[in-house]
Amino acid sequence: MEFIPLGIPGAYRVSNVVHADDRGEFVEWFRIDKMHTATGYRFPVSQANLSRSAKGVVRGIHFADVPPGQAKLVTCLSGAIRDVVVDIRVGSPTFGTWEAVDLDSASRDAVLLPVGVGHAFVAKDDNTLVAYLVSDVYTPHAEHGIHPLDSDLAIDFGFTPDQLLLSPKDQQAPTMADAQAAGLLPVFHGEG
Repeated sequence: MEFIPLGIPGAYRVSNVVHADDRGEFVEWFRIDKMHTATGYRFPVSQANLSRSAKGVVRGIHFADVPPGQAKLVTCLSGAIRDVVVDIRVGSPTFGTWEAVDLDSASRDAVLLPVGVGHAFVAKDDNTLVAYLVSDVYTPHAEHGIHPLDSDLAIDFGFTPDQLLLSPKDQQAPTMADAQAAGLLPVFHGEG
C-alpha cells in the first residue's frame, strides 16, 4: 500500500497490491495504521457507501459543511471510474483546481480525499460499482453540491456533455463562483 500525493493538498492516490493466484485475488485496501504513517491522518470510518452506476453517470461535485466535513476513501469494485477531487477550500494554494484519477477493478487503487474538498466521479462502464468509506455520517442539511459541468472548472470527465447523465439535484447545483458568493465553501486549514 503506497500513498502517492496528488497536486491538491491532503489528497492521495492509494496504490494497492493485488495478491492473485488460481483461486482469485486478495487486496488490503484500507489500513488505518499505514494511512496514519503515510499521511498523518487518522481516518475515523463512520459510514460505508456503495453506488452502482451506468456508463456516463456523474455523481457530484459533492461536499459537506466543515466542521465536521467528510473525508473519503474511494475505490472501484467493478467497472471503471474517473474520480475527481476539486479543491473548493477558500485560501488553499490550489483553490479552484481539480485532479482526476482513473480507478478500475483491475488495479484496485483508491483515492483518499481530505475534509473540505469537492468530490465527483463518472462511470466509464455500465454496472460500475464504487465503494467509499466516509469519516462522518450523511447529514442532509449539511450536504452541498457544485454543478459538475461548471465551465469555470472545465472538468474533463472523458465524455462529451451530451453523453453524461446527472441527477436533478446535480443539474440544479450552483457554480463554484455562486457557491462561494453564498458562503457555502469551506476554508482551508491545512492538509487534513
